[in-house]
Amino acid sequence: MEPKATKEQLERISQWAEQSSPEDVLRWAFTNFQGHVEIASGFGPEGLVLIDIAARVQVDLRVFTLDTDFLFPETYALIETVEKRYGIKVERLKASLTPGDQERLHGPALWSRDPDSCCNMRKVEPLRNKLAQLQAWVTSIRRDQTAVRARARKVEWDSKFDLVKINPIADWNSARVWRYIGFYDVPFNPLHDLDYPSIGCTHCTRAIQSGEDPRAGRWPGLNKAECGLHVQFPEGC
Repeated sequence: MEPKATKEQLERISQWAEQSSPEDVLRWAFTNFQGHVEIASGFGPEGLVLIDIAARVQVDLRVFTLDTDFLFPETYALIETVEKRYGIKVERLKASLTPGDQERLHGPALWSRDPDSCCNMRKVEPLRNKLAQLQAWVTSIRRDQTAVRARARKVEWDSKFDLVKINPIADWNSARVWRYIGFYDVPFNPLHDLDYPSIGCTHCTRAIQSGEDPRAGRWPGLNKAECGLHVQFPEGC
């Protein structure tokens, strides 16, 4: 699928986006890419804010999520709540292997022995297959979440998946996200009220303790902070 902008044009757009509101960035994305751009959401607070903002800009939203088959019941319930509130159908991307197939081929509890391989099978590859059909994707990552995300721009070229990546609230912080949720009464996962600031799969997520980093509950005890979706290849690779 041919890109809608050259790298030089994308750089100019990126500079404009850094000074623009999430609404304006989304309007540009929906106008420029039309049916070839979709919103990715893990249904964390940032993702819910992004969907709410987008719903004010675009009536016909296309939203997808990575359903690893290991999400919390509260997350599945939240997806249904969002579908009803915004009148959308969230596409649920699945791994090629069922949990049972994965266990038979790779042994039990792969996430505890080789979490990168588990994330790659259940998240990265399904996303890669999806993004091969698009010209751009929209995410709700913030620069202050992890070291990897610190350099994210609101509009950038995704060298890992070869398409445009749009991060409209990259410059927001957690306080701003939660102010928006409170002001617009946006639904959110009840686990956030139980000290789960970042929520992934049941096997790899725990509540955090007082004073811990907000992402300390993800892959606890392992040297891992990202599932691989937002890890870019260096230029030229």
